[in-house]
Amino acid sequence: MQKTALSLAACLLALAAAGAHAQAVWKWRDAAGQLHISDTAPPPGTPAKNIISGPGAGAAQALSPSVDASSAPASGIDSALDKKKKALDREKAEQADKAKADRDAAVAKNEAIRKDNCTRAQANLQALQSGQRMAHYNDKGEREIMDDDFRAAEVKRAQDVVASNCGPAPAGQ
Repeated sequence: MQKTALSLAACLLALAAAGAHAQAVWKWRDAAGQLHISDTAPPPGTPAKNIISGPGAGAAQALSPSVDASSAPASGIDSALDKKKKALDREKAEQADKAKADRDAAVAKNEAIRKDNCTRAQANLQALQSGQRMAHYNDKGEREIMDDDFRAAEVKRAQDVVASNCGPAPAGQ
C-alpha cells in the first residue's frame, strides 16, 4: 500500500510541476514589428492582428473588444471574396460609365449629322423656291428641266426634310 501511495504522490508532484510550467505564453508583434514572447498579456491597444498566439483561442478577442466580429472577416476566404466582389462592382461601374460615354458620343454624332442634313435641306429648299431654272435627271439618266408640278413636289419633299432635321430631336435620342 505504501508503494501505491508513494507512486500516487510522485504522479501528483509531476502533474503539479507540469501545471506550473504550462503557464500562458503570449506571442505578439509591437508597432515596430518586434516579436515579443512573454507570460504576460500584450499591452492594451495592441491590435488583434499583431497577436500571434495566446493562452486560449479567444485571447485575441478578449484583449481587443473594439474589434467587432461582424466587421472583420472570419477568415482569409471571406476577405478574398470581398475583394472579388469589390473588383466586380468596380468593373460593372466602369462598364456602365463606358456605355454611357458611348451613348453620349453616338448622340453627339447623330446631332452633328442632323445639323448637316438641316443645313443642306434648307439650302435645297431655298434654291427650289428661288424660281430659277433647275434641271434634274430622269429615270433614263437624261437631263430635264423641272416643270412646275415636279418643282412643287420637290419643294414639298424639301420642306418635309427640313421639318424632320431642323426641328427638335426625336424622343429616342
